[in-house]
Amino acid sequence: MAVHPIDYRYGTEEMKKVWEEENKLQKMLEVEAALAKAEAELGIIPKEAAEEINRKASTKYVKLERVKEIERETKHDVVAMVKAFAEVCEGNAGEYIHFGATSNDIVDTAQSLQFKEAIAILERKLKELRDILLEKAEEHKYTVCIGRTHGQHAIPTTYGMRFALWASEIQRHIERLEQCKERICVSMITGAVGTMAALGEKGLEVHKRVGEILGLNPVLISNQVIQRDRHAEFIALLALIAQTLNKIGVTVRSMQRTEIGELEEEFDPTKQTGSSTMPHKRNPITFEQICGLSRVVKSLALAEFDNIPLWEERDLTNSSAERCIFAEACVLLDHILTLAVKGIKKLRVNIENVEKNLELTKGLIMAERIMIELAKRGMGRQTAHEVVRKCAMKAYDEKRHLKEVLLENEEVMKYLTKEELEELMNPKTYIGLAPQIVDEVIRELKNK
Repeated sequence: MAVHPIDYRYGTEEMKKVWEEENKLQKMLEVEAALAKAEAELGIIPKEAAEEINRKASTKYVKLERVKEIERETKHDVVAMVKAFAEVCEGNAGEYIHFGATSNDIVDTAQSLQFKEAIAILERKLKELRDILLEKAEEHKYTVCIGRTHGQHAIPTTYGMRFALWASEIQRHIERLEQCKERICVSMITGAVGTMAALGEKGLEVHKRVGEILGLNPVLISNQVIQRDRHAEFIALLALIAQTLNKIGVTVRSMQRTEIGELEEEFDPTKQTGSSTMPHKRNPITFEQICGLSRVVKSLALAEFDNIPLWEERDLTNSSAERCIFAEACVLLDHILTLAVKGIKKLRVNIENVEKNLELTKGLIMAERIMIELAKRGMGRQTAHEVVRKCAMKAYDEKRHLKEVLLENEEVMKYLTKEELEELMNPKTYIGLAPQIVDEVIRELKNK
């Protein structure tokens, strides 16, 4: 019976396959095969034995059920794998499996192969999300909306700016993932405490050759495990990506508030139900799920940090935790990335509400522009700020339009005509270089 929501509710089949037991076993067999091949090339084991080991290095021959059956007796997963592998090899080839290696040479290197597969999926989806955000930025380059600081109306910006900002952040994650890949997708054949003693003088050659065969970077030095600062960096990066998705989700949810109503996630009114008791509800459930699961991914980073300080050459405290951490972090991040791609693609911008909200403060959002223009015309920046501030506070208290109060102010009208003031109060003409900035982001990130 399924217990964890990953089993029945969250995650794509594509990412789940990376972390399922069958694939983990397959990757361990591939590492053992690469080790045998390298050792045969260097004259450590017979060539015929290595060839047989490589022929049988597949779950087609080494069955997961048999490995588990042996593990119930040995209480050791790698020993169980080696024994099950040896059983299917003809002749005495099975005697040469795992020669000179320790368990974590196989486990950690196999995990690196899983990381490589997982990263390829995440990279593809991050690039897809970035490109969708760039399309939205282009589409809404001139969609003027109110900018908010401290949750309060500030000055106008554009939805193009918001989408471009998110795309730029996603691009940084793509670059971070590319850099991190070099440090997390590594191999290790260094023996019980990292000295390669069991392999003798050819140990370093075996270590490097296995990495070449598997397409992984061999570590420069290890003890019994690949050092967990690498893994902590990777999980921390997944948490960082999750928090960007959280940030996007928070904005979408906030902008979908009934009293704001500028954004709305996809909703099928013919079938979808928002509440078991309130028939009218249209809730931002997709982005709420993104925000909620991002917290779980973030929490996994903290757990992986605790796996860095193992006792001396290593202890086993990382192993049990990482069986949960690696799969959960990758599956959940992939899941919310998939939701984000679909959610942003189908996101609706309600132009009517966007424009209504621009006028909500009755011109107060144009106070900065008036202040700057007065300063340009000779009033002095500090004086202009104070004059406009008093007018803004009066307009706010009296619930009047800022333009009306400014027209009554003699100091202001010494520098501006009524027509000029009218023009300056138009929020759609006060977006600075927003369109050019969006264009620059699109040029910089497109086709990366």
